[in-house]
Amino acid sequence: MKNLLEHMGMEPDRLHFSWISSAESTKFVAVVNQITAKVKALGPNQRFVKKAAKVA
Repeated sequence: MKNLLEHMGMEPDRLHFSWISSAESTKFVAVVNQITAKVKALGPNQRFVKKAAKVA
């Protein structure tokens, strides 16, 4: 999966799967907060940042 994500231009650390039951609301909140912090720390994905147009 890692190679496929990299091939598509996505950093593997930006995707996360977790099994959380609907009865585990505190776990859901903790996982979302962890993932959000991790993605914010990565910053924008450089392959998807629009570059300024060069004007001649």
